[in-house]
Amino acid sequence: MNATTITIGEARLSYVHVFEPYAATPGQEPKYTATILIPKANTAAKRQIDEAIEAAKQQGLQNRWNGQAPAMLATTLHDGDGFKQNGEAYGPECKGHWVLNCNANTNHPPKVVNLARQPIIDQSEVYSGIYGWVNINFYPYLNAGKKGIGCGLNSIMKTRDGEPLGGSAPSVDEAFANVPQIDPLTGLPM
Repeated sequence: MNATTITIGEARLSYVHVFEPYAATPGQEPKYTATILIPKANTAAKRQIDEAIEAAKQQGLQNRWNGQAPAMLATTLHDGDGFKQNGEAYGPECKGHWVLNCNANTNHPPKVVNLARQPIIDQSEVYSGIYGWVNINFYPYLNAGKKGIGCGLNSIMKTRDGEPLGGSAPSVDEAFANVPQIDPLTGLPM
């Protein structure tokens, strides 16, 4: 791996769209996305991220930005105890975490595997709230005059399940708890 590519673990995943590209707003180019929630206690991961961002910045100075870095370099790394760009507080799942937004273009979908490093076929196994190791890469960009560092999503190794984030539908038993069960053969209540 190069200086801009790192593996972070174990982190929690949110806003997971790794099997189908997703566009947050109409007209936007769809991408594979995941937000990585890295516990602030994982100081080694934060150090890795800072070093990879610095390496990407150096690439930007040499190859993209004509030797000029902006005074405030935009990155996709945010403090989960702070506020989003729109002024809203991050959700409770972000508290005590670094929030890292990652994406992949449609021609390079992320690889998603289990602990045996086998591809996960059942898409229901990968949802917002799971835990895993994530391989990412940082890169410099120049878009509409704005310079920054983006984060590419390469691969995810799911390590364990977690409480689903963003709400989920109730189970069938919960949804129909007050409805009498009918025997499919007799049509009579059970």
